[in-house]
Amino acid sequence: MISYDPFWQTLKDKSISTYALIQHHEISSSTISRLRNNKGINTSTIDILCTILDCSVSDIIKYIPNK
Repeated sequence: MISYDPFWQTLKDKSISTYALIQHHEISSSTISRLRNNKGINTSTIDILCTILDCSVSDIIKYIPNK
């Protein structure tokens, strides 16, 4: 399973709100919703988020093996 828990921590660490992502960086509210619910997003969106947040992919997603 892919988890976006690191994304939320990265936002907190960088003091960036989801409002700022939506209003200033044109990330859609549906993308934020997909992140909240650990739904799939495409790699270009991950690339954009890494650019905005100046971080690596591991700061956005992590893989949790199914048990």
